[in-house]
Amino acid sequence: MTFVTRRELLAAALAAPVALALDPVAYAARLGGSLVLVTADLESHVVVLDPSSARTLARIRTTAGPRSIESVDARTAVVAHTEHGRVSILDAAAREIRAELDDFAAPRYTAVHPARAIAYVTDSASEEVVALDASRGTVLWRTRVPGPARHVSISPDGQTIWTALGTKAARIALLDSSNPRRPSFVRTIAPPFLAHDVVFSPDGRFVWVTSGSERRIALYRAGSRRPARILAADAPPQHVTFGGGRAFVASGDDGTVRRHRLDGELVRETRVPIGSYNVTFGSGRLVTPSLDQGTVSLLDRNGRVRAVRRIARAAHDACVVGV
Repeated sequence: MTFVTRRELLAAALAAPVALALDPVAYAARLGGSLVLVTADLESHVVVLDPSSARTLARIRTTAGPRSIESVDARTAVVAHTEHGRVSILDAAAREIRAELDDFAAPRYTAVHPARAIAYVTDSASEEVVALDASRGTVLWRTRVPGPARHVSISPDGQTIWTALGTKAARIALLDSSNPRRPSFVRTIAPPFLAHDVVFSPDGRFVWVTSGSERRIALYRAGSRRPARILAADAPPQHVTFGGGRAFVASGDDGTVRRHRLDGELVRETRVPIGSYNVTFGSGRLVTPSLDQGTVSLLDRNGRVRAVRRIARAAHDACVVGV
């Protein structure tokens, strides 16, 4: 039997808060369990932020050019390095890159299966949607699509994937993902404008399709080839995220974030730094990084700005993980 003295117990108790103070990521995880990750594509790292204050907690070194980032689970994120043909698997809790895959041509964006650690990465140069086992860091399957796949989203039930075939896309590809390890191409649809972002609403009722060339957004019902509703929007391209029963649409060129009801009805508009293109929601916060100004803006669930911080020369994309 091993005996521990009172002095040793006191020393251990005192050491814990000191260790947490020296490790701000561990401290943030103990307090709230969530972290914001932002790609600094000009400086080859991912910035780790406190989701309440946008205070920088750490910087995780990556291979060159990290652009898009998407959370997979409580500690894992997929990072696409478009210009370098590489995808990284990031471990936020360990503050390190766990795996790197270099068999891509131009990886763009990622959608994650709602019930499995499978990530679907679009590769625009090879015209593929690539299924990855994010826990093992391995490629499962490559699905050919008829164009340069870019923005991508998966339905809440995991059965369907939509991807826009370009930044100003004349066609959107629909994939059957009922076999999540091997999605299959089904058909394309033609949007009423050149499409940019495609995002399923969390209730699965609509797919929001934004424009790469016009101030419009189309809402599609699942399975429909024609939009059920067309919304007015700010300057293209627009990007969409959902949280707290609301839809948020960012326009980087206008420096705005618009809050909508899930049926598309506009509720309010908020000003953010110019260049705040991409947008994500997590831990009760809306996060939009500025590619032009290197800032990150945190908004509350009602779309009101709570903090703006400059964190890098350029801040391309963001996601939220819980560690």
